[in-house]
Amino acid sequence: MHKIIFLGTPKFAVPILDRIIENKLEIICVFTQPPKKSNRGQKILNSPVHNYAEKFNLKIKTPENIKKEENFIKTAEFDLGIVVAYGQIIPESILKSCKYGFINIHASLLPKYRGAAPIQRSLINLEKFTGISFMKLNNILDSGPICNQYKIPIDKTDNSETLSKKLSELSADKIIQNIKLILSNKATFVDQMHNEASYAEKISKKEGKINWNESAQNILGKINGLFPYPGAWFEFKKERYKIVKSELSELTGEPGEVLDDLLTVGCGKNSIKILEIQKQGKKVQNTSSFILGNKIKKGVSLKHE
Repeated sequence: MHKIIFLGTPKFAVPILDRIIENKLEIICVFTQPPKKSNRGQKILNSPVHNYAEKFNLKIKTPENIKKEENFIKTAEFDLGIVVAYGQIIPESILKSCKYGFINIHASLLPKYRGAAPIQRSLINLEKFTGISFMKLNNILDSGPICNQYKIPIDKTDNSETLSKKLSELSADKIIQNIKLILSNKATFVDQMHNEASYAEKISKKEGKINWNESAQNILGKINGLFPYPGAWFEFKKERYKIVKSELSELTGEPGEVLDDLLTVGCGKNSIKILEIQKQGKKVQNTSSFILGNKIKKGVSLKHE
């Protein structure tokens, strides 16, 4: 039986690990990021992959730097590495340590959106389609040859959370057939068109600030792309408000102006209707509940406060 090492960390990777376990492939070790302290520092939190692997009594390793586990990996006698949002660069010396190499599942149609935040960037940039790429890792970020790609449409109601779930489920559906192709030497790897590459840089908190001079479409893309974290936000009377959910509106008015009693806000082009909002330090509310107890009313400008 072929032996596999799995490397992954977030919730996105769990359905893929589950499908490998379900198909009774031998996983000799799971690598995941080290446990972190909770926000208040009172609790140690394992990664979602760590918690899931524990349920099946799999061997788990959580090195701060995977290079420290090089000797273990080189002597582990495994055939294939599966990498899903692991969170560390794997050194070339480790990549060469098994017969079939390390296969990465990347949440974009490479060479578009190489890097840390492909799902968020595809939404922010108003892409109509996205997908997943099965790629052999090399020593340059997300630039290895591709085995298979699978394309899906991005729905107008998708946000980073819903799109991530779709792509994770798609990856899980395709993982076994790709492992079988690779292990039977039937997979064909094709070099990427490197001159067409684009990069999905890591999301920073400051990107969440809304510029009401932008078009409603662009602002909606930011709201959806940055949900649930760090979120798209504006400030009013020195308090921060995160827009959780919104939709496009045909109403027009000055950028940043509240245009009606339903919390529709003018943008550089058209407007957005806010459906769910969260005041700093408070719970998420739908618009009808929010407007009962807040000073953001029709005629107020959110741009100059």
